Amino acid sequence: NNDTEDEERLWRDLIMERVTKSADACLTAINIMTSPNMPKAVYIEDVIERVIQYTKFHLQNTLYPQYDPVYRVDPHGGILLSSKAKRAKCSTHKQRVIVMLYNKVCDIVSSLSELLEIQLLTDTTILQVSSMGITPFFVENVSELQLCAIKLVTAVST
Repeated sequence: NNDTEDEERLWRDLIMERVTKSADACLTAINIMTSPNMPKAVYIEDVIERVIQYTKFHLQNTLYPQYDPVYRVDPHGGILLSSKAKRAKCSTHKQRVIVMLYNKVCDIVSSLSELLEIQLLTDTTILQVSSMGITPFFVENVSELQLCAIKLVTAVST
């Protein structure tokens, strides 16, 4: 039993290391695109879309469930609790890796708003960005992300 727990912990650490490296890659790409005086060839639509997909995926599947228990799915299919009951049972302790990912995602969202001010994007991409910018307002305990989302939604509107 101890071996399976160690193996599971190592597997989880490996996955989170890859997720963190992917967040760093997204941040690097966005930081390059938002640097001053970049040529038009730098704004590759596929890269921008993948950064948005990565960010939306980890917001919905990793961060929102960690910060707001309403977004958690019971893996055992147990009794469904109301949102107030779920929030009452929630612990506020977060893993260091989750907090690092949260901060990187906030940076990505903020940088995406800067990118919108620099480069015009396709309608499909704008729809993805706008849904990513609006969703944090329905999640609790993500105030930094909500501030970044305000900036993003403002950039989409302009």
